[in-house]
Amino acid sequence: MSQPRRLTGPKKHLAVVLAVLFILLTWQAAAWSLPSFLMPGIPTVLERLFATVQEPEFREGLYGSMSRLGSGYGFALLFGIGFGLVGGVLFFFREILRSAIVILQSIPSIAWVPLFLIVMGFGNLPIIVVVALAAFFPMALSVMNATESVQPVHVSAARVMGASRWQLLRRVYLPAVMPELITGAQLAFGNAWRALISAEMLIGFGQGLGRSLAYSGEIADMVGVMMNILVIAILATLIDQVVLEKFKQRMLRYQYV
Repeated sequence: MSQPRRLTGPKKHLAVVLAVLFILLTWQAAAWSLPSFLMPGIPTVLERLFATVQEPEFREGLYGSMSRLGSGYGFALLFGIGFGLVGGVLFFFREILRSAIVILQSIPSIAWVPLFLIVMGFGNLPIIVVVALAAFFPMALSVMNATESVQPVHVSAARVMGASRWQLLRRVYLPAVMPELITGAQLAFGNAWRALISAEMLIGFGQGLGRSLAYSGEIADMVGVMMNILVIAILATLIDQVVLEKFKQRMLRYQYV
């Protein structure tokens, strides 16, 4: 079966540029059609953004959001990969974990916030746990599904050579599931990012991008609302398309030939 074609180089960059231009054009067209207090134009929002990024409060809030994201997303990757690989060796555990994920992932991650607030109190911890929970499910499922495609002959050969379960995980399963693992990490990031912003908006504790967006909405500051949405979109795109995508291409270089 032939591999699906992928855009590379200038064509891929052109596609990204065209997508960005389409979004900006749609935004500006809405600004021209609506009153400025309902939909500010791009120049007005950019002017506010350039002024805001120089304020210490904005940088502190951004650092707080990135710290919560890094903590929650990191734990999700660690446990998602670990549980997924263990499920590749222990088949009964795989079915238990898969059934639990099917049940729990139907619950929106933001729905756990009231429970975590009561149990953990106000602070960073409930937000980090919500982020980790949102990212864990796609990460674990991606790895578990990938373990099912591992060739039995490879597993049998490793066992004949005396490989332990730990060696099976490290030498057979982990290299085989690497493509799906990295794809799962990108899916997990999308869930983690949305959970972070939603949790910060709902909890309203301290500083962060979500809290800043919620506050702008509470005072009907549409320039602030659009500025925060723009920052959220830019950061998510940079992390996903630059950091994670570059890492994916480096790890799976043979797929981009």
